[in-house]
Amino acid sequence: MAACTAAKSGHRVLLLEKNAKLGKKLYITGKGRCNLTNDCPPEEFLQNVVRGERFLRGAAYRFPASSTMTFMEEHGLVLKTERGNRVFPASDRASDVTKTLERACRDAGVTVKLNCEVKEILTENGAVRAVLTSSGDETADAVILATGGLSYPSTGSTGDGYRFAKELGHTVNRCVPSLVGLEADGVSEAQGISVKNAVLTAKRGGKVLFSELGELLFTHYGISGPLVLSLSAIVNRLPLAEVAASIDFKPALDEKKLDERLLRDLTSRGKEQIKSVMRGLLPAGITSLVLREAEADPEKRANAVTKEERGRIVCALKAFPLRLTALRGFSEAVVTSGGVDLKEIDPVTMESKKVKGLFFCGEVLDCDAFTGGFNLQIAFSTGFMAGKGIK
Repeated sequence: MAACTAAKSGHRVLLLEKNAKLGKKLYITGKGRCNLTNDCPPEEFLQNVVRGERFLRGAAYRFPASSTMTFMEEHGLVLKTERGNRVFPASDRASDVTKTLERACRDAGVTVKLNCEVKEILTENGAVRAVLTSSGDETADAVILATGGLSYPSTGSTGDGYRFAKELGHTVNRCVPSLVGLEADGVSEAQGISVKNAVLTAKRGGKVLFSELGELLFTHYGISGPLVLSLSAIVNRLPLAEVAASIDFKPALDEKKLDERLLRDLTSRGKEQIKSVMRGLLPAGITSLVLREAEADPEKRANAVTKEERGRIVCALKAFPLRLTALRGFSEAVVTSGGVDLKEIDPVTMESKKVKGLFFCGEVLDCDAFTGGFNLQIAFSTGFMAGKGIK
C-alpha cells in the first residue's frame, strides 16, 4: 500500500523484499483466507484499537475500511463481508489479496526487487541518503519501513525494522506477543474442549480489565480461542501474576437459578455419581476441573451432596479461576504489541521526527488492535499515509 501510494503520487519507487515472493505473511492471515479489513466506520474501527488510538485517528478517517475495499475492488478483487463485518476475498484465497496488491504496484510503476535483504539505512546531515542491501547499495531520498513486527518469524518478521529504528536513534518500546493463547496451570485435562457461550473476566487489583461473552478453547498449555486472543491484547504488558482471570460457564443463569437447576438434577438422579449428573451441564473434561475446584468428590452419590458442597460447585461454575502463567510465543501470535514509539512519528505523514525522509507504517509501529481485520486496516491506513507523506 505504501509503495503503490507513493508511486501514484509521482515518486520513483523501489520495493525491497527479503523473501522470494511478496506478501508471504498475508498468505497465512485469516487461516489462509485473509480477513483484510473490517467494514465499519472510522469511530468503530478506533474503538477496536488497543494501543495507538489517538495516533491513528487521522489515518483512520483519511483512509478508512471503505477506502481499502474500494482500492481492492478497483484493482480487480471481489470481496465479501461475513459475521462481525469481517471482509474477505470472495474466493476465500489469501493469495488473491497478494496478487491484487502486486497488480496495483505494477500498474503504478513500482519496481520490485525480491531476495533482497536490507542491511543498513545510511543517513547524512540527519536525512536518509542510501540503503545497503544484500545485493548492492541503493541511493534514496526517502525510505518507508514496512517490515512488520516479530509475529510468525518464519514469514520474515524477524524484527529488522526495530533494529533499523534503534540504529537511527528511535525509541522501540518493549515488544510482546498479542492475539495469542495464554498458558494456565491445572487445566490440561480439558484440552481440546471448546466452550461456546462463556464469559471470560479478568481483573487487576479489583479493577475489571476485560469481561466478554464468547467462545474459548482449552488446550494442552492453557486456553485459546476468540475470547482469549482478545484478552491477551489487554493483559500482554502486565505481570500475569497480578491478573485474576475467571470463567462463568453458565452466564444465562444467576447463582440462585443455577443452584435450583443443580439441586433438581442431583435429586432426580440421586443414585448416580456427581460427575455423571454434572455432564448435563458441562463436558466431562471440564466437569472434573469444576468439581476439583469445588473440592467435591466426583465419585460421590448425588443424593449425598450437601448444601455447602452444592454452593461450592455453583461458585466454581460461575467463577472458575484461571491461574495464568505466560503468553504463548511470537511464533503463534497474530500480531506484535510494542514497537517504534509513536511520540517520535508524525501521525499525518508517518515521517520520523528524528530523521528526515524516514517513514514508518504497519506493525513496526507501537499500535495494535483486536482481531477482525483491524490490524491489517492499521497497515493499509498507515501505509497510505506514509506513501502520501513523502514530499
